[in-house]
Amino acid sequence: MRALPLIAAAYFMVSGGPYGIEDILGGAGFARAIVILLVLPLVWSLPTTLMIGELASAIPAEGGFYIWVRRALGLFWGYQESWLSLAASIFDMALYPAMFVLYLGKLNSPLTAGWKGYLCSLGVVVLCCIWNLRGAPEVGEDSVGLGVLLLAPFAVLVLIGVERGLARHPAVMWSQPAAGAGFSTALLVAMWNYMGWDNASTIAQDVENPQRTYPRAMIGATVLTAVTYILPLAAIALAGLSADSFSTGDWTTAAWTLGGPVLGMAVVVGGCITGIGMFNALMMSYTRLPVAMAEDGMLPRVFAMRNRRGVPWVSVLTCGMAWALALNLPFERLISIDLVLYGSSLLLEFIALVVLRIREPELKRPFRAGNFFFACLLGVGPAALIGYALYVSRGEKVVGSVSALLFAGAVGLVGPPLYWLTVALKARRLASVAMAEEIFSKSAKN
Repeated sequence: MRALPLIAAAYFMVSGGPYGIEDILGGAGFARAIVILLVLPLVWSLPTTLMIGELASAIPAEGGFYIWVRRALGLFWGYQESWLSLAASIFDMALYPAMFVLYLGKLNSPLTAGWKGYLCSLGVVVLCCIWNLRGAPEVGEDSVGLGVLLLAPFAVLVLIGVERGLARHPAVMWSQPAAGAGFSTALLVAMWNYMGWDNASTIAQDVENPQRTYPRAMIGATVLTAVTYILPLAAIALAGLSADSFSTGDWTTAAWTLGGPVLGMAVVVGGCITGIGMFNALMMSYTRLPVAMAEDGMLPRVFAMRNRRGVPWVSVLTCGMAWALALNLPFERLISIDLVLYGSSLLLEFIALVVLRIREPELKRPFRAGNFFFACLLGVGPAALIGYALYVSRGEKVVGSVSALLFAGAVGLVGPPLYWLTVALKARRLASVAMAEEIFSKSAKN
């Protein structure tokens, strides 16, 4: 996989186009939404991509962030990193088939009514399993085409919005009263729409010249994501559309209003593409974690089995079945749980960056995220935002009186006892393997 397919795959792992940012606009208004989408890449995405750029270029191993944390902090924390990521994927991956069904319903509502909606979601899972069995390079190449298809209607929308703003000079409603809850929702949704950069690290074995390709792809995908979020919002603001009650799925209404039924239907089709493309790219990423763990002896070796294309087919099918079981989870309650679990795993990665600078100063780093002091500061912005997400999620109920924070915390705390039950008996042997790996790495540098 070269730079452009990796940019496209990373774009789908994180963004998948402007779909999903509607609740930012509805909760914050045009001006605040654009400010949020401008600031978050600097304090949330950029530090993460710099961290990934350094670690992925220094340790381009399949399993990515799991390998980094295991190498820096040991087997226990490596296991927790993988557990938090896979647990987050259960809630994260349920969102994309739901998005596909949402937009498919706008094309043909009877097709997604009742149990048919579940079958359509299940169809997305099956399709992406088959797609992934073809191999990571194919997924990356296909992501380029999917990206062009889903962004083309928004390019037209931007042109129409700007033209209408310049020609008709409508009243632009940049600001609107925003309650604290609305702003908090907008910020959390924006964080969710800018997260997932580390997922691209798990496919290192399938990337050409990863030491050079990863840093370029991460920066390129970050810029692409910010641009494709901000330009459509600015365009519909210039066109004089209102942000009131703008919520998930309302890009269709905006496109229909500005460009008529053809553009409206094109945006609907793009929404279906986004749901499939994001699920497909993320499946490629998440299914590499069980493989790396199986090769370390933390999971049965069967998870490391590959087909003739080098695809871990057992992991693909097992993860696909697990995600299929989560398809009926309520859409609006998933983001907070996902943020808490993902945020916890991300903090471990920032810690691994600093620890590896201390423990392995001579490790060859083709891309370096600044000096040691700068590397320590990289995690401050993301940590502050994750802390805010934890604070907000304390009041959001997901099951009866159980908050999203408590539920996510309980899921995360399953990791340590699961480690002791499944891995502790093998820990001594695995520690010997890790030590031998470190000795080999140091001798290779010398």
